[in-house]
Amino acid sequence: MEFTTGLFYVFAAIMVLAALQVITTKNPVYAALFLVLAFFNAAGIWMLLKAEFLAIVLVLVYVGAVMVLFLFVVMMLDINVDRMREGFWGYLPVASAIGALIVLEMGAVLYRAYNMTELSPEAAALNIGGTKELGLLIYTKYIYGFEIAAVVLLVGIIAAVALTLRKRKDAKAIDPAVAVRVKRNDRLRIVKMDAVNQRALDAASGEAAAQAAPAAPAAPAAPKETP
Repeated sequence: MEFTTGLFYVFAAIMVLAALQVITTKNPVYAALFLVLAFFNAAGIWMLLKAEFLAIVLVLVYVGAVMVLFLFVVMMLDINVDRMREGFWGYLPVASAIGALIVLEMGAVLYRAYNMTELSPEAAALNIGGTKELGLLIYTKYIYGFEIAAVVLLVGIIAAVALTLRKRKDAKAIDPAVAVRVKRNDRLRIVKMDAVNQRALDAASGEAAAQAAPAAPAAPAAPKETP
């Protein structure tokens, strides 16, 4: 067995175990950290395939940005994990069927790619990780798929904002339409009041306080010292 083949099996085994821990661990922070480990091992497999650009993008974008954001959100929000796991066993059959379908589709794609004889392994390895080749393929042959993926991500962002946007009772906010339609009589009211002599009121309150206060008891005389 070659050294690169052994590294592939090590990376693949660690990635599969980390992915299983992502969906089985109870702590969401640990799940996010296991997902980071899975991404690192996937980047190692890309490096073995001489796809350096994809490996660097996976580490910088997903590990360095997306997963850090996930960790901040998970740690700052008060997530009720027990409530989220109440329907785990109910969704397990559907999730297992979808997972099996995805595995079959990936197997079909890999089997077809394995049997392709259009390019030699050396030529395919040279054209996998190049930025220029990827850019030409994405923006020419796969431009519609790239745009559809961008739209799907935009829809996901809008859906996440719509689902997490909640109206709080203690939030202070105003309706601009109501503020524009406001009138003078709604904000200002003139009340007529009689004139008040503040000095007389202060003097009367001082006299009442003096009369209400009890007289202070006299201090006892000090005893005389005998020689």
